[in-house]
Amino acid sequence: MTIFARRARASAGRMHPELSLVSYTLLGHLEERGGCRATDLAAHYALDKSTVSRQVGTLERAGLIERRVDPEDHRVQVLHLTEAGEEILAQVTRSRRAAFRERLADWPADDLVRFAAYLERYNAGPAGADTE
Repeated sequence: MTIFARRARASAGRMHPELSLVSYTLLGHLEERGGCRATDLAAHYALDKSTVSRQVGTLERAGLIERRVDPEDHRVQVLHLTEAGEEILAQVTRSRRAAFRERLADWPADDLVRFAAYLERYNAGPAGADTE
C-alpha cells in the first residue's frame, strides 16, 4: 500500500506540476459535492483545519477555487471550483485515466475484473478505516 500511495503522489506531480495529490483530491471532492465549506473538507478527510486552510489558500491563489457566500446562511462561505479549476481537474483526470489504461492494457480481462472487484471491496470498507 505504501508503494501504491507513493506512486499516486508521484503521478499527481507528473500530471500537472502545480497540482499535488491532495490538491487534486480536494478539487475532485468540490466537484462531486458542487462546493462545500473548508470545515466539511477537513471532516471528510479527517484532516486538521489548518492543513485544509493551507491547501485551500494555495488553490485560491492559483485561481482554481473561489469562496462564495452561502445563499441560505450569509455567515458561511462555500468553496467552489473556478472555470480554471474545472479545466485543470478535467485535464488531470484525463491524463490519469490514460495512464491507468496504459498500465493495465496488457492485463487479461479476468484479472481486470478481479482487480476492479477488489478495489470496490477495499473502497467499501468501514468508514474511518481510510484515515491512516
